[in-house]
Amino acid sequence: MPRYMPITGIDCTPATLLIDTEAPLDVLFETADYRIRTVTQLLENIAFRSDISSDTVVLSDFCKMMTIALRDGCDVMDVIGRRLRLQAAE
Repeated sequence: MPRYMPITGIDCTPATLLIDTEAPLDVLFETADYRIRTVTQLLENIAFRSDISSDTVVLSDFCKMMTIALRDGCDVMDVIGRRLRLQAAE
């Protein structure tokens, strides 16, 4: 596994947003947890405000923003999974 992996949402070369695959597992976990928890909180906020009308453009923008954070969190979780599989194989 390469030392630095680009996040999947960026398609430019060279990539500038990278995950350090050799970072401590607890740091990787906290990074993924933070991003996923942020998305969860925003979704809960939107879900519990059903009485307030929301513009579809605003909701679309929120969804795009949440997708980026969720994808980043999933990418970091993927690195954690790869690291754990490598450790188990050793």
